Amino acid sequence: MLSHLEITRPKHGRLAAATCGSYPEAVTAEPATALERAIADPPPVPGIGTRSPVEGLERRTVGFVDVLAQSVSAVAPSAAATTIPLLVAVVAGGGTLWALAVAMVLSLLIAGTVNQFSRRIAATGSLYTYVSRGLGTGAGFVAGTAMLVGYGFIAMFALAGAGYYLAILLGRVWPGAVSSTGLAVAMIAAMALVVVVVIVRGIRLSTRLTLLIETVSVAIILVLVVTLLVNTGGSFEWSALSLAGSTPATFAVGAVLALTAFVGFESSSALGVEARRPFAAVPRAIVWTVIVSGSLYLVATYSQIVGFGALGLDLTASASPVNDLATAYGVEWMGLLLDVSIATSFLACAIASTTALARVLFAMGREGVLPPVLGVTHRRFRTPWVAAAVAVPVVALVPIVSIALGSGLWETMQTLIVVAAAGYITAYVLVCVAAPVFLRRIGELTTGVAVRAVAAAALLSVGLVVYLVVEFAGERWLGALVFVLLMAAGCGYYLVRKRRHPWLLDTIGVYDVPVAGDVLGGGSPG
Repeated sequence: MLSHLEITRPKHGRLAAATCGSYPEAVTAEPATALERAIADPPPVPGIGTRSPVEGLERRTVGFVDVLAQSVSAVAPSAAATTIPLLVAVVAGGGTLWALAVAMVLSLLIAGTVNQFSRRIAATGSLYTYVSRGLGTGAGFVAGTAMLVGYGFIAMFALAGAGYYLAILLGRVWPGAVSSTGLAVAMIAAMALVVVVVIVRGIRLSTRLTLLIETVSVAIILVLVVTLLVNTGGSFEWSALSLAGSTPATFAVGAVLALTAFVGFESSSALGVEARRPFAAVPRAIVWTVIVSGSLYLVATYSQIVGFGALGLDLTASASPVNDLATAYGVEWMGLLLDVSIATSFLACAIASTTALARVLFAMGREGVLPPVLGVTHRRFRTPWVAAAVAVPVVALVPIVSIALGSGLWETMQTLIVVAAAGYITAYVLVCVAAPVFLRRIGELTTGVAVRAVAAAALLSVGLVVYLVVEFAGERWLGALVFVLLMAAGCGYYLVRKRRHPWLLDTIGVYDVPVAGDVLGGGSPG
């Protein structure tokens, strides 16, 4: 089938002459070639409907830059580069840099596996839809629940992170701001309002705004990194590669935490319906997001380890490593810029993560798994506004309640990231298992793809188990408990829903398909 956008009219002959008006007598002439006859009177194409299952979204309008911006913003590389190394160092000790390197390699394995689907299916449900097509509706719903947990809690983490760094910024001029609960709640509520407005107004507004924010933020981070490396002598410090203080268990937990710096790289797959060239743009965006972000993380982590080492200080004792380093090396003014850039990067992450969250809810609403109202789109902006309006208040309410109950912003962030990480990794395990099954079913499985997918699934499974065991035994046990309870609740909901509505087995996993307006002859009776 040929898309009407791909047809190019001949630049010569009677049809071209009639079109340009050079030979009026040719207007009524019969088409001379088979191509001209097909264009003038296309043969009917049976089996082409008039509506896509995801009708209402703005199909085939988003370019590669917007698709890339979605993944980059969901990852929030500048915010992750300044916060994740500290979280990893707390548990992995000297193995921090290696943990990030392992997480980058693992993310590339996952990205390659996810792209086995993104090259073939244009969906709005992201990994939820992919797993449904590979392993069936039950596993698909588990993956969908995990993605809702992942996207939702990373958005909560991002809102709390934006509030945390804004509080640090305000604390420079108003010392009481850091400890002001009311101010933190007000900032998170205000940012949540920004998130919902941007998402409802349209995907291009959200992606371009977040890409601009991330570009500026990454530039500031790189300037600081170069400044630190110059001030520490510029020679490579091999001590940064030491594994001192790291055990196999703590290294595994550190690698899983490091993986949270990459989670969200697959979120551009949620724009498969809206992307202009989904089978090309989405895979490229997924892979390049991992490569660029991972490179930034390694450089930023190395500079923080070396910077604190040169000062004789402990990285894990710092509440804000980049600010402390900027002050110590005489560039405190850059700390102000960093506070602004990191806060805005967290906000961009909240926007991108909630964008993906709303689209997964939209897909579930269209399928009837969740209330159908979630599958409604805005008539003017063609966005899943109901899903966004439902998701954002929940995303904002959780960190607000946590703060109101007396938990600090940083403590809240550490708990939220545990839940988000477990959700993402669960979905990644399932999609890695689903890919070989799906490819074998359609006769396109190769040995290389199968080996990479199985290896990724095995490593992720082991990492997830170790991660949850260690977290349950540690100070962040609440995050691990919340994850388990949410997954259990999601699975219970699915079982009840399936028993009452058996037809769900035939509706889960919807994706975009060609419609009459996309092909020549699609609207012809046949």
